[in-house]
Amino acid sequence: MPENLEIKGIFRHVAEVIIGELKLEDVTADTFNPDMDLVDELGIDSMDLATISLVLQDEYKILIDEDDYPKLKTIRLIADYIKGKLAAKSIDRN
Repeated sequence: MPENLEIKGIFRHVAEVIIGELKLEDVTADTFNPDMDLVDELGIDSMDLATISLVLQDEYKILIDEDDYPKLKTIRLIADYIKGKLAAKSIDRN
């Protein structure tokens, strides 16, 4: 699991995963706009999103429901979703 579970760390890690999976050039995790619409502005399709979601599920040890994919349109929304899943998981353990 990625070490930094603060929201900025999750932003950065999600950006790194997207950059790596889509083989994006000319962008870094630091310069990636967390509010960019991944579908409309970057052209991510459902297969790309499924791949990214699977990677994030494995790394954060969470379940991302396929029905939630359409909601995950920006890095900020994905990071907030992951943060929420991790918080719920933490509460379930207690």
